[in-house]
Amino acid sequence: MSRRIEFINPFGTSVYDSIITETLMAYAGEGTELVISSLDNCPPNIDYYYNKHLMETAVFEKVMQSEAAGFDAVVVGCCYDPGVRVARELVDIPVIGPLEASMQMAGYFGHSYTVVTDHHKAVPYLEDMVRSYGLGGNCRGVRCVNWWVKDMIKNPEQVALDTIAVSKQVLAETRAETIIMGCTIVAACYQRYLMTQKAKPEVTIVNPNLLALKMAESLADLKKAGVYQLARVGYYEQPRGLYRKEFEEQRQQQARVLHFAKSAG
Repeated sequence: MSRRIEFINPFGTSVYDSIITETLMAYAGEGTELVISSLDNCPPNIDYYYNKHLMETAVFEKVMQSEAAGFDAVVVGCCYDPGVRVARELVDIPVIGPLEASMQMAGYFGHSYTVVTDHHKAVPYLEDMVRSYGLGGNCRGVRCVNWWVKDMIKNPEQVALDTIAVSKQVLAETRAETIIMGCTIVAACYQRYLMTQKAKPEVTIVNPNLLALKMAESLADLKKAGVYQLARVGYYEQPRGLYRKEFEEQRQQQARVLHFAKSAG
């Protein structure tokens, strides 16, 4: 079965697109058309929360445009899973968050896990996400490798080496069995190292980019087969009547203010 998947790098720059392309395309399933994209008119990084919230508005518009363009599923490529749950209110195609996908599938790799993210600022945010997802029963905590996303692209091999070293240390300290990479760019640096060095993993590390892709492919296939349908009676209920009219007006207003491409609707 064929499917079109868009992996959205939620940054206002294309600088991270190439490393995601290099480390993800090779793992796309047969029949998958995978498109890597980034955002316009939003911050170049989301290391700080204000930038993240600004970027989420762009994500909402991008996801709606992706559905209109015929994509069968989208991945929002950051382990903050920015805007993912709100985006599900807006579209009928699957919207995948890498952290959520990794936590849901971590049990297939080991009984317990520790999340290793990029820097100290992300640690408490991901701790909150683990609790809010309700998937933290076997989580042994959140640690970091002390890299900021703008610096990783300058030295991806060192990021990978630091990731391996920190992961070994964390597994020994927490007695967890697996590591979930809590940053998509850290994960890409690590995967690139494995690919270029033809190295075997020294510890079990769950790559959120790969798991998000595989979940997107699976749910896209179910959607095309007519057996994926979002519940629209509660959390993901869509606006109707007056609320729908207000939504359409606000969408057009935001498109003008933030200079998005022409919105559908």
